[in-house]
Amino acid sequence: MSNHTYRVTEIVGTSHDGVDQAIRNGIGRAAETLRNLDWFEVTQVRGQIEEGEIKHWQVGLKVGFRLEGTE
Repeated sequence: MSNHTYRVTEIVGTSHDGVDQAIRNGIGRAAETLRNLDWFEVTQVRGQIEEGEIKHWQVGLKVGFRLEGTE
């Protein structure tokens, strides 16, 4: 097994379509600016309600990425 060192950052993914899409949107956006993404952990799930219906989802995520040069 390799010895890796990770950094963890927290993000919030959002979507009008649901929790799964909010996660995918958050990870997709993080992947545009962070290298070596390896894992995520859902820390919070929130939603916005308008007129008795769910209008928007927010999902808090911890994202782990490997630091370069650690093998």
